[in-house]
Amino acid sequence: MTSRFIAPVALTCDADCTVVRDAVVDVASDGRIAWVGPAAQAPASDAPVRAVPGLLMPGLVNTHCHTPMTVLRGMGGDLPLMEWLVGVMWPAEALLDGDDVRVGMVAGGVELLRTGCTTSAEMYFFTDAVVDAVLAVGTRAVVTPGIIAAPGWDRLGTWEQMRDDVSARIDAHGLRFGPGERIELGYGPHAAYTLPAEALRSVAEHAAQRDALVHIHVAESAQEDAHVREEFGSVPALLESSGLLAGRLLAAHAVQLSDDDVALLGRRGAGVAHCPGSNGKLAAGVARVPALRAAGARVGLGTDGPASGDDLDLWHQARLAGLLARLGTGDAAALTAADLLLLATRDGATALGRDDIGVIEAGRWADLVHVDLEDPAFVDPDDDAQLLSNLVWAGGARAVRDVWVAGEQVLQSGEPTRVDAGETLAAARAVARRLHATV
Repeated sequence: MTSRFIAPVALTCDADCTVVRDAVVDVASDGRIAWVGPAAQAPASDAPVRAVPGLLMPGLVNTHCHTPMTVLRGMGGDLPLMEWLVGVMWPAEALLDGDDVRVGMVAGGVELLRTGCTTSAEMYFFTDAVVDAVLAVGTRAVVTPGIIAAPGWDRLGTWEQMRDDVSARIDAHGLRFGPGERIELGYGPHAAYTLPAEALRSVAEHAAQRDALVHIHVAESAQEDAHVREEFGSVPALLESSGLLAGRLLAAHAVQLSDDDVALLGRRGAGVAHCPGSNGKLAAGVARVPALRAAGARVGLGTDGPASGDDLDLWHQARLAGLLARLGTGDAAALTAADLLLLATRDGATALGRDDIGVIEAGRWADLVHVDLEDPAFVDPDDDAQLLSNLVWAGGARAVRDVWVAGEQVLQSGEPTRVDAGETLAAARAVARRLHATV
């Protein structure tokens, strides 16, 4: 059934960050947006009307996450990256099975929806469990199963087997599938320091043959950077020589970059997932976002996993990104409120190579978020500039009320419509207690 949404205001999150007053958004029966604009210009329609008493905007796009790690949240919380990863995370993850991963992904999916995030780029293992959880909650995900060759991970197979599993899945299902194309498949080679150069070249070839996204951690720590730079020039240089930068690439973190590295990622139009919260908590570094954007890289925002970034709130990441950019450049307008909003929506979609999400625009999926303008964060919602500023800097997740994915309501008054929130939380806590007691 087609439907018509009406709202006092809509933020389309197009390139100009257009604010539409007295807005209408028509959604076709296939779950895509058919028309958007002011009511005075709306086409005639006899579709059922949904009146939204606040603001409509596109769903947020989280460009880098390991959402099933909700069950590992808080473990090793005061350790540097490599000590945390090798000494705490990997032993804990060795205890997970597919059921645990599904529980963690469902819990995290509900959490994402409550912040207004409809799409996440997921790198994890137990792919069937991740996909099943996404479809159960009703979110949207770019699922890039992990590919790794590090001590202990051979329990899941060789890197060749992991690569071949992804290729077989894409060949069987296509790149996108599920209701409203909620699932996109890609490749998740973990990092340059956990895979041989041969593996990166091979993944690049498999991905190029299928036009698939490759999602990889890039130059996340000084230790990684020093190791790879000594042998290959830098992590981006290795990605270039392996062929990965010639295809659809999403570089997570990208904090340890030289001027040449920034220029290379920009010249190749690589996607970059900026995760300021996780990078700061692990004392890993700060990505040079203004420089990357100026060079031509396609930058979006990511929370990272809830075991390192803890909070799955992309609004929090937007604020951190703005603060760090301003401090790093000495420019209070280095990233404006409009810039930050687009980083969390349109630009995040672009970083994933997607032109069907992230904007309220005809032809894109109707992934919509209702924000309550009665929240005290909004002091003058009738003023466009004030509305944007208040939304980004003061409102955000706490004002999210309802969420639709492909036109289907998946969050109503803060509660998920497809799964029971109480049961979901109880299941996640049971897994977490077992893991915390064992590790």
